[in-house]
Amino acid sequence: MATGVLIVGVGRGTKHLQAFLHCTKTYEATILFGAVTDTYDILGKVLSRAPYAHVTQQAVEEALEEFRGDIRQRPPLYSALRMDGKRLYEYAREGKDIPREIQERPVRTESLEVYEWLPGGSHQYTWPDGEECDKDKTFADRILNLGAPSELSPIHNQNADEPQHISENHSIKRQRESGTEDDAISSEEPVAKRKEIHPAPLMSGALQEALRVDEGKDPIFRSEQREESKASSEEVALRHLPPAARLSMTVTSGFYVRSLCHDLGQAVGSSGLMSELIRTRQAHFELGVNVLEYEDLRKGEDVWGPKVANMLEGWQEKTSKG
Repeated sequence: MATGVLIVGVGRGTKHLQAFLHCTKTYEATILFGAVTDTYDILGKVLSRAPYAHVTQQAVEEALEEFRGDIRQRPPLYSALRMDGKRLYEYAREGKDIPREIQERPVRTESLEVYEWLPGGSHQYTWPDGEECDKDKTFADRILNLGAPSELSPIHNQNADEPQHISENHSIKRQRESGTEDDAISSEEPVAKRKEIHPAPLMSGALQEALRVDEGKDPIFRSEQREESKASSEEVALRHLPPAARLSMTVTSGFYVRSLCHDLGQAVGSSGLMSELIRTRQAHFELGVNVLEYEDLRKGEDVWGPKVANMLEGWQEKTSKG
């Protein structure tokens, strides 16, 4: 889920790592609307879901304005921040209440934009399969300040905005209940229709006899109708999937992209979770420019050795000037 630039210190270089904690970073993140998890990302368990049919690109772009510049942000519970000497994620994993409320912290967003809008059914992102039990949901509601229960639809009460679960080949996994409209469309026999077919005359000037074919009894016609009904049902299901958006941002130290996705979901009257994250830049190191790719390590020191030397030389020049 999370990839991109990672700064690694070796030997004497480790004493410089602290400087990278206070630099700006650039990210590309994907937010999926309609659900919230305990971790604020796709790796967590679903706590609740919310309507999303009203969420549009314009609404998201307008909501982003309140997250630009100097803002205050509450870190997620599943984070490495310490409270009374203990990591926050340790409290969460043990199901224990934290000693006090997680405080908002000042952060800065230097740039924040939507660079791609993904309507429902046009992307591969889905909500996690797992969900918290009622006890864990109560604990998370208390800790994460999710708001009144009426603001978020319980996961068990699906409405028209919520999707059938779709696999990679877009087939509907969840078994339909008997008597639904989809069942009626896919299981009923097509209404018999009669169509005139005029074959070519046997000889010039011959009279054409109107032949009537009962399409309702034609196995080929019935098969085609079923395929069309199936495709139509899947198209309807795809249109009801939640939308997603790809965001690009440059932020200061201490910024949590997961918290942004969570807060942005609430800002547009829905819920949101982070589905994908790529750190494209940290300080002077930028993806595709002056970083070592993992594949380079597989090729041996003859390949990655000279690249590392050049990167270090360039970094030393920049830091000595700055």
